Amino acid sequence: MRFAFIREHRERWPVELMCRLLGVSRSGYYAWAGGREPGKREARRAELVAKIRTAHRESRQTYGSPRVHRMLARQGERVSENTVAKLMRREGIRSVVRRRYRVRTTDSRHSHPVAPNVLERKFAQEKPDRAWAADITYIATGEGWLYLGVVLDLCSRKIVGWSMGDTLKAELCIEALEMAVARRRPEAGLIHHSDRGVQYACGWYRELMEAEGMTCSMSRRGDCWDNAVAESFFKTLKAEWVERQAYATRSEAKASVFDYIETFYNRRRLHSSLGYMSPEEFESALAEAGGKRKKE
Repeated sequence: MRFAFIREHRERWPVELMCRLLGVSRSGYYAWAGGREPGKREARRAELVAKIRTAHRESRQTYGSPRVHRMLARQGERVSENTVAKLMRREGIRSVVRRRYRVRTTDSRHSHPVAPNVLERKFAQEKPDRAWAADITYIATGEGWLYLGVVLDLCSRKIVGWSMGDTLKAELCIEALEMAVARRRPEAGLIHHSDRGVQYACGWYRELMEAEGMTCSMSRRGDCWDNAVAESFFKTLKAEWVERQAYATRSEAKASVFDYIETFYNRRRLHSSLGYMSPEEFESALAEAGGKRKKE
């Protein structure tokens, strides 16, 4: 039974490890399996593949070789990124592929005042809660579109506020901002950046920003790069998670997106722009280092 278990799970865990834990010898297992015991090089390769599969699985099948390599390095594994990439190609282990389609969420044809671009693409903020980016996206369900509004901290890339609903009304964005304020309690002077959409330009939203002492900043007309970090988060969310699902209802989609943001993205997902740390790890490291980010 133990040998059968090892054979069944040899692609998931190293044979040597399973033999040790189950109290059997490697030579005994290979004699039972009718094959020769692999040499040191083959055994090392099998061990690495098992660890790569585990890292890839823990990333929800979202990581390519650079992030898998970083996860192995965290475990004390001494292996080059090139070797990880070669083994992943050989074993058919790859990150998910993004599908492309677009729904319009920004309506800038309104009579509300438009703020200048105060942020000016200064996306690498030195401290948390000095500048936030807000945006809206859409998620397909069997009941129609589900809309997601987020507020993202530009220093740590953490989603500090979010809201979901079945319309693009201003309430969606207001609820996300209210969550961010309640969670973070930022000091006056924080820059709030968004596109020129009516949800962010309307009086209700502007009044909330003013009450919290925020400086309003908006992208230039038709320039998505002015809010590139929020756009990047939405691309990541869809490629890594949403587009791999088929949501029958909006409630199902809400639960799934909540899980991605709060369980995986904020707490565990490694960001190349953060030195391959998660947003929460990065904020903790900043606090230990005196609360200020090194200039890039």
